Amino acid sequence: MPSPQLHFLGAADTVTGSRYLIQTASARMLVDCGLFQGYKVLRERNRARFPVAPETVDAVVLTHAHLDHSGYLPALVRDGFAGRIYATPGTTELCRILLPDSGRLLEEEAEWAKKKGSSRHENPTPLYREVDAFTALRAFHAQPLEVPFQPAPGIEAKLVSAGHITGAAQVTLDVQGVVVHFSGDLGRLADPLMLPPDPPPATDILVVESTYGDRRHPDIDPESELGPVINRVLGRGGVVIIPAFAVGRAESVLLHLSRLRDRGEIPDDVPIYLNSPMAVAATELARRHPEERRQSAEEAERVASVAIPVRTVEESIALNARSGPMIIVAASGMITGGRVLHHVARFGPDPRNAILLSGFQAGGTRGADLAAGARSLRIFGRDVPIAAEVVQSASLSAHADADEIMSWLRQAPRAPRMTFVTHGEPAAADTLRRRIRHELGWTVRVPEHREIVELNAETESRRAGE
Repeated sequence: MPSPQLHFLGAADTVTGSRYLIQTASARMLVDCGLFQGYKVLRERNRARFPVAPETVDAVVLTHAHLDHSGYLPALVRDGFAGRIYATPGTTELCRILLPDSGRLLEEEAEWAKKKGSSRHENPTPLYREVDAFTALRAFHAQPLEVPFQPAPGIEAKLVSAGHITGAAQVTLDVQGVVVHFSGDLGRLADPLMLPPDPPPATDILVVESTYGDRRHPDIDPESELGPVINRVLGRGGVVIIPAFAVGRAESVLLHLSRLRDRGEIPDDVPIYLNSPMAVAATELARRHPEERRQSAEEAERVASVAIPVRTVEESIALNARSGPMIIVAASGMITGGRVLHHVARFGPDPRNAILLSGFQAGGTRGADLAAGARSLRIFGRDVPIAAEVVQSASLSAHADADEIMSWLRQAPRAPRMTFVTHGEPAAADTLRRRIRHELGWTVRVPEHREIVELNAETESRRAGE
């Protein structure tokens, strides 16, 4: 091997499936090992053979716990990976919640598909099982921020804060003298919940996310956006369903609901339910990491008590037997799975109700379909008519928008030799690429899926198999 290599195994033509392989003559390590989500052609990549033999990978370093960054780890370990998984303490704790839950949901979805005959496979099987997730968790090693470590032979690493969610980190690697920096998912500069991301370091190669690379978040107070919608729906006796990512987004939604209720701007006698055991656990965990947050301890307590936790399946089913007015916050944020599917199927056909989309909706998801105006969703093998009001909030994102990413980039001590724009839909990634080129004058491009880059000659690259 003439020089160390960077392999783009995911998030190179889509906003999910974050997987980057660093390969040298003596080591292989991954930065992130996530699930592909959204369009079926992307989800099918999860079922494909992993691009390198898992047993040949020495280590994994995680940026954060969201499943599009961590969710493939149980399969990687099951299939032979035997090294350490390095992550911040917050990410390690969150993965103890997310990964078993993911395995359990995958098993339940496979069983449901088998029972209902909604799969084209005679005997549908989950991508991995809950037991695989628990096995993978034994490989985790909690790594503090700002403390250098060596994840694999000849590779030095350091994690710094990325904002975004509890434990989220940027990753800096020194690979045989070449510095490679991965932004991870960047938080917002003035997020009401999280502190802003640390600035980028001096680096040779920069890999930056572009989830909102072609958009600006509107300058709208989330509470002034949420309050009128909630009052309108509750006033007609309806149910407000808020699909929310269990980690980060659910907590943000509860923060704003708590503030609205404290000021008397939404009724205090209308029940709010948090129907996600994972979100309940993640919100409780977040309170143990006040150093990453802007809230006082007193406000954190109020936020933790604003919603009624729904933990059991029986309690979740009972919610569907109720009528409004009420507010249900439930995972998942893009309506791809979980308990929110049952609520959308139950309450979606009623025009008195509302579905309030609380963040980014990746292409190919039910959330994206609703945001685009769909009035029917395929749920559990049947077409569910949607007569409920659909509102997409533009102010609740935990991701930096295009201007905020550019502001973060401008903090770099010097221009990287090469910048790669990843983790965005094609239009978002290319729009950010153009801005970096024209506004900063940096050498920048969008890599292709499975592209391989020689780190000592960053303009040379090839597709896997060429």
